[in-house]
Amino acid sequence: MRSSLRIAARMLGVAVAVVTVTLAAALWAYRDVPAARLEEKYASPAMRFLHIDGVRIHYRDEGSGPVVLLLHANFSSLLAWDPWVEALADRYRVVRFDFPAFGLTGPDPSGDYSNRRTVALTEKFVDALGLRRFTIAGTSLGGSIALRFAADHPERIERLILLNPGILEGRAMAQSGTRLPETADILRYITPRALVAYLLRSRAGNPALITEEHIDRWYDLWMREGNRAAILARLRAYDGGNVAGVVGRVRAPVLILWGDANPQTPPEQASELAAMLTAAASVRLLTYPGVGHPALEEAGERIGRDVRAWLDGTLPPLAIDSGPAGGKPL
Repeated sequence: MRSSLRIAARMLGVAVAVVTVTLAAALWAYRDVPAARLEEKYASPAMRFLHIDGVRIHYRDEGSGPVVLLLHANFSSLLAWDPWVEALADRYRVVRFDFPAFGLTGPDPSGDYSNRRTVALTEKFVDALGLRRFTIAGTSLGGSIALRFAADHPERIERLILLNPGILEGRAMAQSGTRLPETADILRYITPRALVAYLLRSRAGNPALITEEHIDRWYDLWMREGNRAAILARLRAYDGGNVAGVVGRVRAPVLILWGDANPQTPPEQASELAAMLTAAASVRLLTYPGVGHPALEEAGERIGRDVRAWLDGTLPPLAIDSGPAGGKPL
């Protein structure tokens, strides 16, 4: 009997040791990456940092001419806009920044990741750069923030560009009571690269267009020190708010761009959003066959060319090639 107990105790001790070692190895493998290391890796002559209300904001300011401000998606960073910068910077001043919790900006020391806080930081950021009147563009989360900014500050917005905006998705989540489960907190400590690959490819119209480079970049910046906890806090803070009240106050001309193979923000939301923009000076809607939610990764160059044409006033008013050169109007 004593021998059996000793064997069982040894087996239990071995099991505990194995679990402890495995957990320690996982925590070590998925440890935070220092901000300085990532800033060196993603360094660029255009890289800048600006302290705004306690937040060290990473931004890039390129080109000259009329200003276009770009706001990125949830989980992403300003680097996703590279194809649009290439399309615009020879004639426009293109400004983009990382929201707190993402990219090289890192966490907001206030711990406030609400839409209201994000819009307020955006306002303070453009004030600090002296941007008085500009075009604002956003995708996914960035589209929601761009809409709210345009509604709150119509006197500052020349034009509004929305690429797969998440505002109607946010409304649906609020109505259904969808919340991030507490079990998701494990991602603060253990975050497999495969999760990033799944998140990008499962939302794409053509997963083959999501490259290993895309996945590596997203993963690197998720792992910046403090970002994972901040991302979870932002997801829990999201509030769909009064969507109709926000959208109905937008006055600027609006260009809506939508992937028609988008499982996250379904294409029927595009027409609904266009119909809600009752006060807008004009609304143009282009859809992109076979493109999903991460449209910048799938078709950033193609969409960037259409944006350039719209800004230049050369986008054909009726039919536009629905093949490789552009989208098609609805």
